[in-house]
Parts: sequence; structure tokens; C-alpha cells
Amino acid sequence: MNHSSRRTTSLLFTAALAATALVAATTPASAQELALKRDLGLSDAEVAELRAAEAEAVELEEELRDSLGSDFGGVYLDSDTTEITVAVTDPAAVSRVDADDVTVDVVDFGETALNDFVASLNAIADTADPKVTGWYTDLESDAVVITTLRGGTPAAEELAERAGLDERAVRIVEEDEEPQSLAAIIGGNPYYFGNYRCSIGFSVRQGSQTGFATAGHCGSTGTRVSSPSGTVAGSYFPGRDMGWVRITSADTVTPLVNRYNGGTVTVTGSQEAATGSSVCRSGATTGWRCGTIQSKNQTVRYAEGTVTGLTRTTACAEGGDSGGPWLTGSQAQGVTSGGTGDCRSGGITFFQPINPLLSYFGLQLVTG
Repeated sequence: MNHSSRRTTSLLFTAALAATALVAATTPASAQELALKRDLGLSDAEVAELRAAEAEAVELEEELRDSLGSDFGGVYLDSDTTEITVAVTDPAAVSRVDADDVTVDVVDFGETALNDFVASLNAIADTADPKVTGWYTDLESDAVVITTLRGGTPAAEELAERAGLDERAVRIVEEDEEPQSLAAIIGGNPYYFGNYRCSIGFSVRQGSQTGFATAGHCGSTGTRVSSPSGTVAGSYFPGRDMGWVRITSADTVTPLVNRYNGGTVTVTGSQEAATGSSVCRSGATTGWRCGTIQSKNQTVRYAEGTVTGLTRTTACAEGGDSGGPWLTGSQAQGVTSGGTGDCRSGGITFFQPINPLLSYFGLQLVTG
């Protein structure tokens, strides 16, 4: 097994704000560009180059997943160089990748096998040593990364062995912080349940009912919420971190997300971005923050229980941001679940992808 060490990431449960009466909207491009330049240190030209690469990566992933079939190993983007890499599991498939300026990498496992390894770990998650804090797929290293507290490498190795993982596909990273939920117990907007505050996510519909998507840990089914008034109509946590709140007829849903600078972004869809793409989030505590998608299918062992199927990002977040919306361009990506660090020192944040949430609860995203 390959062992490595880096600064740990502590989990922070968060939520998103899909604004209900926001004005002074600007174009999605300008909204994203300002935050990307601030949080990723990019120039105007670099933002444009990154945007073009992200769009190409999404198109390639859709095309090659169909054309390569079982030989498809995944597509990921290097957000620093904007280089796109296509992974294939058969050397004979290299010639079938018909795309300019794309690196083709022959791998041992690929996306499907790595996701199967994650599923094997998920099946025995409740038996893992407390030092093991989570795991996720890493397409670039063609491995499943298992994260632990310091000194937890033997426990991670034992877990991987019991799950039947090929040791060539396992990388262990020791970290310093223990996962924890951070729903802020403070006054103020945007919405509340009991003594807790979370952020509104994306506006949604279910037949004639309206409401908003949020994190599942932001209230169990039947919980009353205020500002806006409503009831948690569905909650799935732990296991996943998805929920939605049905609001009263006095409130109106919109396709808007607050940028916290006087403007909004209009949501136009929910096309999933490729690994390596830029992504921005909105939350009641830290406002509008951006980063990149590091990996997908992250499993996290929170104190409240194990959550699977999350997306791992480099964007920061803090307590009270839980449930908040994530976007790439104007495409909805998910709602904040948790993470580590803060927006002063930086950290890692996980979001619950939006499309599985919509499908699970039978919801339709409100778009402009």
C-alpha cells in the first residue's frame, strides 16, 4: 500500500441559501469569475481557459462513457494546468479516444472498480476502527484513499484487507482532526430548526408543493423550521446527507442563489461537473466561496454516522453553511454536508450531490 501524510481536514456540516427575494442579479459568468479569481488566484484569461476545459471535460465524459463501455476509466481535469486526462483500463482503447490535447492514461482499476472498492468499504463501515475517518476515490492516482487520524494506518490497512481491496488500489493518508458536525448555534438568518441554524439550498417543487433542498442533518422529517416557515418533508441522514423542506404558500421559490455581494446567480440546470472542475458555494456564515472538485464518491465517518456518495472539494466552509448550494457556472452541483478547517486557514468541504437528492425525494429543481 502507498502511504502518505498531509494536514488533516475536519468535517463541517453546512447548508445552502437559495434566495427567495433577491434582486440586482448579474450574469452567472461575472458572479463566478470574481470568486474564482479571489479564491483560486486566477487571472481573467485563466478563468476563461478553465471554463472552456470544464465544458470539454463534461462532453468527453458523456461521450466516452458510452463509446468505451467497460474500458472507460474516468475523466478528470487538472485545475492548475486545465489539462484533461482520460483513463482507460485496456491499452487497446487508447486509439479509440478521439480528442485533441487530451492525455490518455492506461490504469489498472478505473472509476467503476474504484467505486466497487468504496462500496465494499461502505458495507463494513460500522465495524471500522474509530481512527478511520473516511475514504474516497482518487482517479488521478487510480486508488481509493482512506483517511485516518495520526497513528491510524494499521487500522486502515486492516479495514482494507477485510473489505477485500486490492492493496495496489489503496492509499492511506493520516490527518490531525476528528470529523465533527458544525451546524452553528447562533442567531440570525437564513433558517432555523430548534437552536440550530442552516442555510437554504436550491428551490424545488414536488407536484404542487414548493420548498428547498438542504442537508439531511439539518433536521429530521417533521421538524418545524422558521425564516422561512416550513416543515422538513424528507430527511436521509446518516447514510446520505440529503433533505428538503416544504414551505408555506406565503413564500415564493425562485431559481436564485445569493452571491453575498448584492447580486445573485440564476440556476439553469444540474449537469454534473467533471472532477477537477471549479465549483462555488453559498452559505449563511461565510458567503460565496470557490474551490475545485477533488474527487467524487467520498465516504465520511461523522460522529452521527457514516455518510456515502459525497463530493470532495477544496472550497472552505464553516458551521451554519450547512445545506447551502454548490454551482459550477449556473449548473447546480449539490448542498453542503461537512468538512474541515475554516475560511481563514482553509480546509476541505464535502457536498451531497444534487441529482441523487432530487431523484430520491421525487423533486424538480426550480430553474430560470
